[in-house]
Amino acid sequence: MRILITGAAGFLGSHLCDRLLGEGHEVIGMDNFITGSPDNIAHLAGNEKFTFYRRDVSNYIFVPGRVDAILHFASPASPNPLSKSGYFNLPIQTMKAGALGTHNCLGLARAQNAKFMLASTSEIYGDPEVHPQVETYPGNVDPIGTRAVYDEAKRFAESLTMAYHRFHNVDTRIVRIFNTYGPRMDLEDGRALPNLLKQALLRLPLTVYGDGSQTRSFCYVDDLIDGIIALMFSDEHLPVNMGNPLEMTILQFAETINRITGNQAGLTFVDARSARDPQRRQPDITRARKILNWEPRIDLDQGIHRTIPFFRKKLGLS
Repeated sequence: MRILITGAAGFLGSHLCDRLLGEGHEVIGMDNFITGSPDNIAHLAGNEKFTFYRRDVSNYIFVPGRVDAILHFASPASPNPLSKSGYFNLPIQTMKAGALGTHNCLGLARAQNAKFMLASTSEIYGDPEVHPQVETYPGNVDPIGTRAVYDEAKRFAESLTMAYHRFHNVDTRIVRIFNTYGPRMDLEDGRALPNLLKQALLRLPLTVYGDGSQTRSFCYVDDLIDGIIALMFSDEHLPVNMGNPLEMTILQFAETINRITGNQAGLTFVDARSARDPQRRQPDITRARKILNWEPRIDLDQGIHRTIPFFRKKLGLS
């Protein structure tokens, strides 16, 4: 197949490029590097089956030749308000990627009679009142809060995707991605794993917000990519959760990071973040298990050990 991946230089997009090229497909990468890094796809230079276009999907996109599938993964995603590439500092670009970018990709999929996959997010559930989160739960999202530029952009993108499927018969997929980690993450991402692992490798006390009772679940990137590929080649059109259902508190997670890295600096507790930060996050992956026969295989210890060399290199420690 000839497959277009938007956000190809991002964390997940670059791993998708690798996997699909490894399976013999031709890949067209597209990214404007607003948040993605050229380093993530530098190793693909010279690969005759990889073509790259530096473009903004919020503008009209044209790809010469046929396109058999489109995976729309372009969007700022970092919740770190201090990061220049986070959605707090790129609010308009984030909403345009979710709205205009999705519209442009769906239009291309319709014109090419191509499969289309939207990378959605667990953030569409907001701060959930249902736990664990199931695909039928409509969410608890503040439409005018500071996080809304990302949350509502993805919610709109899902609505638009289903409209194109129902009205234009576009062959669509929606994956709702929960916390994922691994090599090529942005160390300034602002999420728990890069924050804590970076501090541990630098032998600093790990920062825990509040009392650390808020929960997350962590899926290693290879497992997620397995699920995305399985969904892409399935016949499922409704949203599917993908993540690791093993829930743990941030306090437990911080202690795990210190144990794995041998960091003796301990923990430091600071005031809790905004009340709008989700307090619990755990995917119900019943549908993924049933429809795709998919579930994560790599446990947290294994995944962190696989991630550490990348972080050490980025931090100049090896």
